[in-house]
Amino acid sequence: MAKWGEGDPRWIVEERPDATNVNNWHWTEKNACGWSVEKIKELLNNLKIENDIAKCKITEVEKCEGEAVANNRKGKLIFFYEWDIVLKWTGTLEGGDKEAEGTINIPNLSEENDVSEIDIVVSLKNSNPEADKLKEFLLKEGKDVIREQLSKYVIALKEEFSKGMILPKKDEVKTTKNDAVASLSAGFNKQASVLLEVNFVHMNHTEKNEVRGCKISTTTLEFSEKFQCTGEEFYNAMTVTEMVQAFTHGPVKLEAKKDGRFELFGGNVHGVFLELIPGEKIVQRWRFKRWPAEHYSNVTLKIEQRDDHTEVKVVQTGVPQKPSIIFCFLIYSEADSTKENWERYYWEAMKRTFGFGSFFV
Repeated sequence: MAKWGEGDPRWIVEERPDATNVNNWHWTEKNACGWSVEKIKELLNNLKIENDIAKCKITEVEKCEGEAVANNRKGKLIFFYEWDIVLKWTGTLEGGDKEAEGTINIPNLSEENDVSEIDIVVSLKNSNPEADKLKEFLLKEGKDVIREQLSKYVIALKEEFSKGMILPKKDEVKTTKNDAVASLSAGFNKQASVLLEVNFVHMNHTEKNEVRGCKISTTTLEFSEKFQCTGEEFYNAMTVTEMVQAFTHGPVKLEAKKDGRFELFGGNVHGVFLELIPGEKIVQRWRFKRWPAEHYSNVTLKIEQRDDHTEVKVVQTGVPQKPSIIFCFLIYSEADSTKENWERYYWEAMKRTFGFGSFFV
């Protein structure tokens, strides 16, 4: 047996109180089948789909067959799920006296298909003019309602089964949740001791902003990041409270609506949502606690879903230019620190928590 500090670290037995899955190297798995069946039934049973001309209701989840598991391999979370679902429904037209009934078949709910693309097949028990109109209504409007509920299942699956999958390493075992939040806060406050390479950060012309009668120099950051997920999944990771709590590892305050407030990392990052377009765009009035009082930047995240990944383009205006360190006659600025913190505490944390992965093209 190799000793600590010698040999290939993948094969070294590290001292850990739980003595399991050192450095998250080994494959671990959680069975999510039973939980998934109950969650799907909870989301679809008695679901109402209505408008001014028709009223329909899911009366029963007649069939829910398949499997769901969460895996951790080398610190990366991988979710696998595949379900064949059959629903029973009834409905009536507004002012009508005949009730129709039938089934809805969802044969391919899986991680290989985006929820917006899954097949939904509506059938009738008995065909007649009123029943045919109800079927058409479900095909046109019912699909979106059902897909929205199934999207909630996928989000809940990742939230519930992300917990406890990534185990702490040796030096992290004694760290409590409060210590973790404090560590994140300290990271946002740290001063750089070496010059970091930021050649992929484009800094525009210096701007002047006035805060409480004092002018400060600011700049604009522009950068992009790629994720192995859909645009909708990335949007949810930034706006669903439970998902934000999962990757920030601490309590958050978040109202995902226009003029809704958010507060992350123990209050070190806070602001207001200015614009929200699901799966496409997020605009925030964003500030870091140590910035000059009442000074905010504007952050725009454009979410562009590609065939095999999602690219997020970020433009952050109004970032203070306050120098943090002078090294070899070069200035490591507050803007550099802000960019580094986006990478470390947002992007890398998301990829570890949700298994979004990374592309380098």
